[in-house]
Amino acid sequence: MAQESATRKPVRVWVDGCFDMMHFGHANALRQARAMGDYLVVGVHSDAEVEQNKGPCVMKEDERYAAVAACKWVDEVVKDAPYVTTLEILDQYDIDFVVHGDDITTAADGTDCYQLVKDAGRYRECRRTVGISTTELVGRMLLLTRDHHIRGSRSVRSPIQGVDESVVANFSQGSMPAGSLTGIAHYLSTSKKIIQFSSGREPGSGDRVVYVDGAFDLFHTGHIEFFKRARELGDYLLVGVHDDQTVNAVKGGNFPVMNLQERVLGVLQCRYVDEVIIGAPYSVTKDVLEDVYHVDVVVHGASDQPLDIDGKDPYALPKERNIYREVDHPRLDLTTTAIIERIIENRHVYIARQARKAQKALAEAEAEQREKEMRAALHI
Repeated sequence: MAQESATRKPVRVWVDGCFDMMHFGHANALRQARAMGDYLVVGVHSDAEVEQNKGPCVMKEDERYAAVAACKWVDEVVKDAPYVTTLEILDQYDIDFVVHGDDITTAADGTDCYQLVKDAGRYRECRRTVGISTTELVGRMLLLTRDHHIRGSRSVRSPIQGVDESVVANFSQGSMPAGSLTGIAHYLSTSKKIIQFSSGREPGSGDRVVYVDGAFDLFHTGHIEFFKRARELGDYLLVGVHDDQTVNAVKGGNFPVMNLQERVLGVLQCRYVDEVIIGAPYSVTKDVLEDVYHVDVVVHGASDQPLDIDGKDPYALPKERNIYREVDHPRLDLTTTAIIERIIENRHVYIARQARKAQKALAEAEAEQREKEMRAALHI
């Protein structure tokens, strides 16, 4: 049996998509796909392909390529993958089968992007994560809602920092009903999902533990580059994620765009992260440095850090212990605020995109229902 396992050809799985604003819903699909085989190849569409078939992306193609590559379940990334999955691309990468969510995705001409591989018997489905999508996140930014926050007792300070408040104010009013923009959803996390995303690895004897903290909202390549460089300073990366009320008290406006549960899952899917403190204090405390694991170094990005709400330096203790370090990385220009500004500056483009997406989603739902009815008829 052992010899048979050693000689068995590894099962190679293909997943493709836009992966715009790479979120934990995308990561969950990749996790499920990876569990179906031994090696996961992910095709990411170019900006031109997405524009033609779906509408403009928020994140540029190089940002989307990097975000997918940083997911811990991904073994290989194929750039500029075709929007309609072909048998030729599967054969080129020696793929056994394709995995996609349990919904239909159509190209610009209305055809099923996976019909060719379905007909060839090289298609499998995974469960789609309900309550999160790129469309949902863009909708939250267009509406500037705080409905997705997990409520607490921290005070709220406004306006939103880093974005012109006079421009932002128009978004809460909007020019379209909320439902046509997004129909704000609420993702409900479970302990099982946290466990599925967790590495389960403890620091070994002599491992150097690195601690970083932040909101890590709209998880992006700036966060990824920061984690990568922080991880290089030790052997084990512990990430503190602040709760919604803490983030909102410091940043104001409708921050965070994603709630605590959503942000934690976004961080956990990153290959450079070993463990997360959920709802970490804004100021680094003795408990953080000693009670979870013994922290050897505390790392922060080379950018301005707002003071805590009591006016104190949140890194005073690690600085006092001489374990505080700052790191640079090549994507300091990419921040959560910068992503929101992309949406704000192109508001009308994204409102039109949301409307087109809503119409496309209706057509895809109808096609999905017809396919289910055909399957049911075949089993009678």
